[in-house]
Amino acid sequence: MSVQKRIGLYPGTFDPITLGHMDIIERSAGLVDHLIIGVSNNPSKKPLFSIEERIDMVQRETAHLAAEKGVTLEVRSFDCLMMTFVEQIGASVILRGLRAVSDFEYEFQMTAMNYQLNPNVETVFLMADPSLQAIASRLVKEIAIYDGEISKFVTSTVREDVLVKLGKK
Repeated sequence: MSVQKRIGLYPGTFDPITLGHMDIIERSAGLVDHLIIGVSNNPSKKPLFSIEERIDMVQRETAHLAAEKGVTLEVRSFDCLMMTFVEQIGASVILRGLRAVSDFEYEFQMTAMNYQLNPNVETVFLMADPSLQAIASRLVKEIAIYDGEISKFVTSTVREDVLVKLGKK
């Protein structure tokens, strides 16, 4: 009798990937056998980085986790309904990070809708590390645009990516 691998999806825009995302990814990696980081290709969000740049960035920033956490890790883009993607990849769990009550209200509604679409897929919420709760990609970009320092919110390599993309380096 073979044991079925637990496949989890951590979806997001990752524009750019932040230390908050990394915290949730690292903790999610301990909960599943195979973690797929789904990079959403949602043009309506007007991302700073292209889908290819975001995938490369996430792959680079998470490359060390497979060996450290004993999990296989994959980064893939998707541009369909999240539940459609979940079914395509064979995931049984969606992993989501929560920073604040406003996140919970949105995620609670999303989870209820996802359950209606497929009741066999669970959603697991991970509370953000308290020191990282204020971080949002949108705010990181805004701080960088106005020449604020973003090194508390992203890795040094992502900081460089953002500054180069904004023409500040």
